[in-house]
Amino acid sequence: MAEGKVDPVHQFTIEPLFGTDHLALAGYNIAFTNSALWMAITALVLVVFVGGGAKQAQVPGRWQMAVESFTGFVDDLLRSNIGANGRKYLPYVFSLFMFILFANVLGLLPLALIGLHPFTPTSHFTVTGVLAIMSFSIVLIVGFAKHGFHFFSLFVPHGTPALMIPIIFPIELISFMVRPFSLGLRLFVAMMAGHVLLEVLSGFVISGTNGGALTFGIAALPSFLLMIGICALELLVAGIQAYVFALLTCVYLNDAENLH
Repeated sequence: MAEGKVDPVHQFTIEPLFGTDHLALAGYNIAFTNSALWMAITALVLVVFVGGGAKQAQVPGRWQMAVESFTGFVDDLLRSNIGANGRKYLPYVFSLFMFILFANVLGLLPLALIGLHPFTPTSHFTVTGVLAIMSFSIVLIVGFAKHGFHFFSLFVPHGTPALMIPIIFPIELISFMVRPFSLGLRLFVAMMAGHVLLEVLSGFVISGTNGGALTFGIAALPSFLLMIGICALELLVAGIQAYVFALLTCVYLNDAENLH
């Protein structure tokens, strides 16, 4: 922000921290950034959350019930999309789902009120893209390990006429190869768009408040009320996007486990 103006994209700026600006390894900059910090905070909060709820008490408390509810939710997601074989992917998909969910929610907390400026790692395609590539790599490893070269039959739908195979095969292959791109792009766009909208509305609130009573009533107050609604919607989007990412990962794993 400068001279009362709000820059909607400034919140996405990657900045090195703790004097690591010129830290390099093999010619590559490895500075510890605000994005890395908030990913570490997300991982730490997730470890504390799961660890604190893994007490296995006979009469579970709210914390344990919360962890078990999330675990059961992901387990049901795997069983409904993959079947009995999906249980072995529970640790990965649970970690993926919870990490995205916590990263999304932590980035929405109003910590600026106490002098902290939250950062949402999932608003960067580099982060969501890596998560998508991880899932896609597991799909490829499982598919070729279980089916060998028969895995390529995934790109030829059952009953396809022989004359259509040269046309259908490359189309199916291309659609399969763009999966990690679309998976990472969906999450990145959803989180970035919401944050930009909130920043723009906050600019209206600031400008309207500084402009006097008339502009406050016309611009600032409606924008503030809209921000409240958008914040509630963003919390919903944070959960939905984590769910969609985990769901599509399950669907792709099903293709690797059960060729159709």
